[in-house]
Amino acid sequence: MAPMPDVYTHGHHASVLRSHTWRTVENSAAYLLPSLTAGRDLLDVGCGPGTITLDFAARLAPGRVVGIDRSAAVVADAEAARRDRHVENATFRTGDVYHLDIADASFDIVHAHQVLQHLTDPVGALREMGRVLRPGGTIGVRDGDYASFAWAPAEPLLERWNELYHEVTARNGAEADAGRFLLGWAQQAGLSDIVVTSSTWTFADPDARAWWGGLWAERVEHSSFAEQAVSYGLSDTAELAAIAHAWRHWAEQPDGVFFVPSGELLAHG
Repeated sequence: MAPMPDVYTHGHHASVLRSHTWRTVENSAAYLLPSLTAGRDLLDVGCGPGTITLDFAARLAPGRVVGIDRSAAVVADAEAARRDRHVENATFRTGDVYHLDIADASFDIVHAHQVLQHLTDPVGALREMGRVLRPGGTIGVRDGDYASFAWAPAEPLLERWNELYHEVTARNGAEADAGRFLLGWAQQAGLSDIVVTSSTWTFADPDARAWWGGLWAERVEHSSFAEQAVSYGLSDTAELAAIAHAWRHWAEQPDGVFFVPSGELLAHG
């Protein structure tokens, strides 16, 4: 039987890209900071619009930084951002994490942020990432764990959102709780010298709540997640509208808090 093709649960709706462009090394890859020595070469797998990639490039110059993503449109956006910021040591191109068009032992650092959770074969992806890593190099991956998300005040429709998210990702053959499985996947991939940590995004002030609640309200109704939830028969537009309303209502609460924990893994070649 042929392997199940990967389906990107989030898609590339504006609400998704808005969250991607918010990400920086400081808020999404701080665990990797000790490895970011100037002059090292880095591959960013699943680079999206390139925000973290260009941050890496600034820190690693004159080291070479390459971002790959399977979406040609997103790669074009990343390349436009590179030109706008006049970053000369970064390049972007389309690529497949399972079959990287890259020679063995080509990079000092291989990074993937919130990528493995969307893959049907995260072990295979880690194995391929290890192939292009130089001896003494570092693999760094960070992935969320949706079952560990926590928020207040209590809201049954947000509980339903989390349940539905797990249902959609399971239908896609992916693992919404990837953060807790990184260690096991890395061991299966044959990686060694592994260190696992975790960190948390926190949305608790009015601006942060409005941003986080607003983008998820949009995703719930308009992103690929919404399309998949309906097409798989797991939800309908009425329920999705109610969940979107609950996100906006949560964002308006003065005591609203949302914690988004992620697992982090470092492995060394």
